[in-house]
This record gives sequence, C-alpha cells and structure tokens, in this order.
Amino acid sequence: MYQAEIHLQQHKDCVISQLATEYDTNIDIDIEELHDELVTFILGIDADVDEIPDTLVHSDQVKHTENLGNGNFLVTKTSCGAYSAIDQNHGIIRRRTFISPNRRVYSVLFFRRQDLRAMIKDFREIGTVTLGKLSQMGDSSVHLTDRQYEVIEYALKMGYFEWPRDITSEELADYFGISRATLLEHLRKAESKLLTDALESVAAGQNRSSHTEPTIPPK
Repeated sequence: MYQAEIHLQQHKDCVISQLATEYDTNIDIDIEELHDELVTFILGIDADVDEIPDTLVHSDQVKHTENLGNGNFLVTKTSCGAYSAIDQNHGIIRRRTFISPNRRVYSVLFFRRQDLRAMIKDFREIGTVTLGKLSQMGDSSVHLTDRQYEVIEYALKMGYFEWPRDITSEELADYFGISRATLLEHLRKAESKLLTDALESVAAGQNRSSHTEPTIPPK
C-alpha cells in the first residue's frame, strides 16, 4: 500500500474555495460520507464564525447545512470532482483535507500506482495537480488466513476493485463455490486487516519523515 499527498489548485468553481477566500483563512474538511455525487463532511473554519455563512446557505451546490458550534458545520453538497476521483480509483482519504484560498491538500492511501495515475488524471480535469510526498508502506506484518488471501488476491486480479467492477461478488462467490455472504465476509476481514496494518505503518512513518516540496506528478 502507498500514501500520497496530492496538491490541487482547483479551477472548477467550488463553494468551499469561495468560503476560504471570503474569510481569508484555512478550512479543514473531515469527510463523513460519499454517496453518489454528494459528499457529507464536517467543515471547520479557522475564524470566529457563529452562524452558518451565507455563502453556504445560498449556494446551489449545498444541499444541507447544520451548525455544530465552535466554527464547525455539517455540510452535504455536490462533489466538485476531487472526492469522486479518489473514491472511484480506490483511494482512501487518510486524514483531514486542507483547503486554503489558493490550494487543497489531500492525503490519500491506495494499493496500486495505476490507481494514483488514474486519480491524477481525473484531478487534472478540475485543476492543476502536483504530487507532494509519496511513500510505500513497509513490509507488512499482517496475517491473512489462506482463504482470505486467496479470495482478495483473485478479486484484485479479476478487477473486483476496478471502477466499474469487472466482476461481481456473485461471480466471485460462484468461482469459489461459497455463498455471497461468506465471500463478502472474507473480503471485509482481509481489507480490515490490511488497512489497519497500513494505517499503523503510516503513523509510524510520519514520526520519522520530514516535509518534502511538491513535485510534478507522474504522467
């Protein structure tokens, strides 16, 4: 598994960028849920804001807002493209997204380099992209059962994790001669073990790493 820090100067109009410019401050985004073309998140404004900003209230992009207090707001809006690009290319948001008036920074986990290339390709449709830190997780100490390894390896090989999927869970279950529920249980347990191990590796690596300047991403 890999971790990448992706920097985006978004050209596409987005209400959150407008908000950062309006308050001339940084905005933190904690993603809660991505569903269809809508994204729900907690927005934190580094400013003294007690009421929901008019920019959010009157934006056609925003479908729901809720004041959580202390400059935090629960927001559901149409995705401007970045989160969809990450999700559809099997990426996982690692931590808070950082949005300033001029740029956005996404910390993303992913399994394959071609997933990163696909993300960057999609990002280029909405802005200028540079790649910051790129690191590979260390040797994994995670232990999958033989069946979990067999199932997740074959699922990856046959394109189950592609978007759209090249094979369905029903077809995978038929291949292994097991029920769909059993197959999904094997996949969930394997993914949970791998992601837990990857996140622990990232946390350990962050304690040792130093900041590097952004570079031009791979073509």
